[in-house]
Amino acid sequence: MKKHITRVILIVWRMWFYLLTAIPILILFPILVILVFTKNSYPVIFWIARNIWAPFILFGSGFYLKIKYKNELPKGTSYLLVANHTSYIDPFVMLRVSKNPFVFVGKKELVRIPIFGFIYKRAAIMVDRSSSKSRWGVYERADSVINKGLSVCIFPEKDYVDNTILLNSFKRGAFKLSIDHQIPIVPMCFLDCKRKFPWHTNYGKPGKLRVETYQVIFPRKRIEEMELLKEEVRSIILNGIENDPLKSNQKAIEKEKL
Repeated sequence: MKKHITRVILIVWRMWFYLLTAIPILILFPILVILVFTKNSYPVIFWIARNIWAPFILFGSGFYLKIKYKNELPKGTSYLLVANHTSYIDPFVMLRVSKNPFVFVGKKELVRIPIFGFIYKRAAIMVDRSSSKSRWGVYERADSVINKGLSVCIFPEKDYVDNTILLNSFKRGAFKLSIDHQIPIVPMCFLDCKRKFPWHTNYGKPGKLRVETYQVIFPRKRIEEMELLKEEVRSIILNGIENDPLKSNQKAIEKEKL
């Protein structure tokens, strides 16, 4: 009986989260429509997403952040932001991590979400993962973003919705982008999202979300070294997860296997 009550509470909490994601967009939709059709307005859109939308959702869902920066990221420099991807709340956490405007590389399927999809289509680099043409088109669209002085955020894990794996293998795209454009990479760990707000409704709870950023990794000079760069970044993130004193991701895996 207690298990069923807990599951109902989790489902209601999830529904509350989705409601929170919609409220600011509905209220600000007229302003956002004007901005997406205004030239060079993305920094304003980012400011709204970072300072209004993300905190509204996170705090409203009962989360607060503790971010440990290895180094502050100077303004005016383009970076590739890379983290483990374990939860629906990861994008909102990332918005709070970086003060510098960045653009997400995200799934094309999100365009189908009413109202949100309209803004998302014009404010993100979309990719259809089932289409090689779409995946290669990311580099062309990213080139335009980087030339504007913006950063790019990519969650590079394959099969990231499998909660029984500590850190899935990485796709190559982010690291090709880094080498092609010579963009430094900022690896980071989201230490609690997997445990506090997993993909499924089997468990979860409000509370502190810890983030750690690591030393900036400067890209290799040759595309032949892409695999080395990919594994270097993955090792840094995996090491951060494995050395977490609270073992939050490991506890999430244990929960998932019950």
